Amino acid sequence: MKYQKIYIIAFLLGTFTFLSVGCESPKKSAETTVVKQSVLPFSDQENKGNWVLNEEISDEFEGTEIDTTKWFVEGQNGDYYIWKGRAPSQYAPHNVVLENGNLILKTQWEPDYNFAKESYADGANKDTYGIHEGKPLPVTTAAIVSKKRFLNGYMEIKSKAPHAAMTAAFWAIGFEQELDMYEQLAVPKIAQEGSIDKHMNRTAIHDWSPPSTRPTKAFGYDENLPYVTSEGFHVYGVEWGEDYLNIYRDGKFIHGFTQDELGTDWVLNNPMEIWVDSEIFKWLGVPHKEELPATFEAEYVRVWQKESDNLLAKDRAFYGFEGPILFEENPKPLTMVPEDATANEYQKFWLFSEGSEKYLKITEGHYANGVEALQFFGYGKNDSLNVAKVVAKTPEGSLKLPAGDYNLSMKVWLDQGRITDSIHVTLMNPKMELTFSGLKKLERKQWVTVAKKVSRKEASAVNDGMIIEIRKEDLPATKAAKLYIDDIEIKKVN
Repeated sequence: MKYQKIYIIAFLLGTFTFLSVGCESPKKSAETTVVKQSVLPFSDQENKGNWVLNEEISDEFEGTEIDTTKWFVEGQNGDYYIWKGRAPSQYAPHNVVLENGNLILKTQWEPDYNFAKESYADGANKDTYGIHEGKPLPVTTAAIVSKKRFLNGYMEIKSKAPHAAMTAAFWAIGFEQELDMYEQLAVPKIAQEGSIDKHMNRTAIHDWSPPSTRPTKAFGYDENLPYVTSEGFHVYGVEWGEDYLNIYRDGKFIHGFTQDELGTDWVLNNPMEIWVDSEIFKWLGVPHKEELPATFEAEYVRVWQKESDNLLAKDRAFYGFEGPILFEENPKPLTMVPEDATANEYQKFWLFSEGSEKYLKITEGHYANGVEALQFFGYGKNDSLNVAKVVAKTPEGSLKLPAGDYNLSMKVWLDQGRITDSIHVTLMNPKMELTFSGLKKLERKQWVTVAKKVSRKEASAVNDGMIIEIRKEDLPATKAAKLYIDDIEIKKVN
């Protein structure tokens, strides 16, 4: 029986009502009606956090086959996303199974499997798939990846690690970032001080921003458990906020991090996708034939998020200048790693007009939220703006607004000195020009929110977007002070 399901059975032929919590689902009959209530994080059963289940990523694994509208199965139809697994083991799609309402990721000894004839270079690991230290090690395993990404939320899994020298991992990646909610290894063959053992739940956060060279770990936490991770099912949760991360186990708070303590080591600023997989950590030993098959099992994967009145909430990272905007109606390129800053049909970035790069840049370290903001550098006494205007522009299709009345706001930080008096914002289609004027009267050297009302009689066209301009006509001839822009939001006027 899965955790936290609540069923209410109302007998249609009488007035008696029975409430069943945490038990087997009753069978439907002509006399009964079953209503399944929304499940909640195990640590927040009263829903004080106002969580809403993201059904595009959450899965109860109740069917007979994995839902491929939600999950990419590594190796299915010969396709692999990013990698084929950590050699010498290789992901194989037939190892992804649903049984009795559980996800089963199998690890098997398969000497007849057609392993990829290539090596995987991971630091010192240059093993070929199916080969370990020159000898056959025909181990296949499995991985699934969510097809959708999400920004901030509560991630939870109820799972049991394999009883073998194979990992269980519940993790996520996004642009320039990785969050390992847990890595577990129930049967390490080699003991190493500070590494994963059978009583450990490791949470680690990795920074993949350039230069993305190892070690990439930014921060993390190791919990010593009162059980072996393969002995039974437990609930593991991570709450990922805009500027904090909290770790939970079996409904209890374990450890937390905040951006205040981490500064720019806080790298969790962009949408991420969920991974559930098993692999070999050869530095902790490899599985023996006698250990296999072994299974990594999960009763469910659930992701909750909080509702927002910001119509740009899904793309808040992009409009906060942290990373790309995602066009998830297009497939992710199979070779797109987290450190990939190449624009493609899936991820696109802010565009700068010719000549703007001298004055305009997305800068790390000075921000209202996240770790980055758009900076206008200004210029000194012997310089002037050498173009008519500097322009930052979103890709077409970045705005999807219905008709209506809105407030468009952004945060600005103005340096002392001769500042521009105006920032110009244009909504592309239907076209609307907005001028945020009177900047010279605002407080300096602090983040200030400026806002303009927007009334649109038509919904966004397919090529709608936003343009930000700083114009020469609004600037002093020399000695223009620098400024920053962050956290653009659009909210409906009630």
